[in-house]
Amino acid sequence: MLAAMSASPLTPRSPGTACTRSSGDACPGALRLHRADDGALARIRIPGGVLTPRQAAALGQAAERLGDGELHLTSRGNVQVRGLAEDCGAELAGLLSRAGLLPSERHERVRNVVASPLSGLDGLGAADVRPWLTELDRLLCTSDRATALSGRFLFALDDGRGDVDALGADLTLIGHAAGDALLRIGGGEAVLRVPRAAAPRAALLAAEAFLDAAEETGAWRTKDLRAEAVTALTGDVVRRFGPAGITCVTGIRPRPPEALAPAPGRVPGPPHEAALSVGVPLGRLGPAQWRLLSGAGELRLTPWRGAVLTGIPPARADELLTELSGAGLITGPGSPWTGVGACIGRPGCAKSLADVRADAGAAVGPAGRLPVYWSGCERRCGHPHGEWIDVVVTPGGHRISHVRGDRSTEAATVRDDPAALAAAVAAARDTHT
Repeated sequence: MLAAMSASPLTPRSPGTACTRSSGDACPGALRLHRADDGALARIRIPGGVLTPRQAAALGQAAERLGDGELHLTSRGNVQVRGLAEDCGAELAGLLSRAGLLPSERHERVRNVVASPLSGLDGLGAADVRPWLTELDRLLCTSDRATALSGRFLFALDDGRGDVDALGADLTLIGHAAGDALLRIGGGEAVLRVPRAAAPRAALLAAEAFLDAAEETGAWRTKDLRAEAVTALTGDVVRRFGPAGITCVTGIRPRPPEALAPAPGRVPGPPHEAALSVGVPLGRLGPAQWRLLSGAGELRLTPWRGAVLTGIPPARADELLTELSGAGLITGPGSPWTGVGACIGRPGCAKSLADVRADAGAAVGPAGRLPVYWSGCERRCGHPHGEWIDVVVTPGGHRISHVRGDRSTEAATVRDDPAALAAAVAAARDTHT
């Protein structure tokens, strides 16, 4: 049954009203397991989503030996292992540590770094962010102060194309055509231009300045700060640059309105090696899929629950792409799973009101103009950024909304009718209003 709703903008949460540090940071990690309805859950941070074949093999072993066999990709390019026994923590930690996935036990939950997944591969962008990624992770793991960062605090390294700049990270480094780097604090348009070589150090200093501000405001993330607090924080960051020997120029750079995932298929690049971009339906990979993905070369997990495979011999690329497609992965724009996402839903999450992954699968159809994200409750865990169709399960049915940035327009609620739900979602995804 479809119940029509009048279109009305939903007011987004105001800055400064977010949760404060009235309790400890409960974000799960590799060493702090979270109890879920399907067993314990471990979240392994993968800075930039970059995995060597050895590290990828270790994650596969962890899922098969200790978990439910599947690896779950997150909207930050991290990996979750689910269905764990609560007493497996020591064995899991040892496995991950031997693979180099736990360079610092004290910092493992603060290594939240997303990066432009095609940086250095396709010739686009103003800078290759891989050196930034290596240095920022090193700096984080050697900073005592950084251990106080929330497990939600996010760094983004954008090579200048705007893909991860649009994700609204707490601190974003952006490649600049002049050979410098831009540092964005929060989601505003103000940026600080710093020397490219000093960019990772500048980001760490900004994070440490935020922690000082958080002691007064109780904020977990920069988006929790009011506008005047962000302005004050920016001024404090500039003052810290001087003693650190970092030159700085202030400026303005609008944040891109849309975070664009790499197109699935072969990545344009140099002729001597190939790279492939694939999507993962609902971010869930079984053992055979993971082995196929991770056995070719370096793997870069993306914030769009996909992966970029690099270092592939050109003669092998087309054959591998065909194998990946046959394994159920998204290798081209025509896949019905393109742009479809969902939270874990039932039975994994006690707060979810429905098995939204099954709902999404039942409603999947021709690829739409807009992505769609299915959430089992109002928390909308892992939802995308930019513009998308938001399907949220409520006690009254599946509510369908059209989201643009920080505003949402409710369109309809569907009750107990799978066919009507599929039709309503398909129509919403093709809307051009």
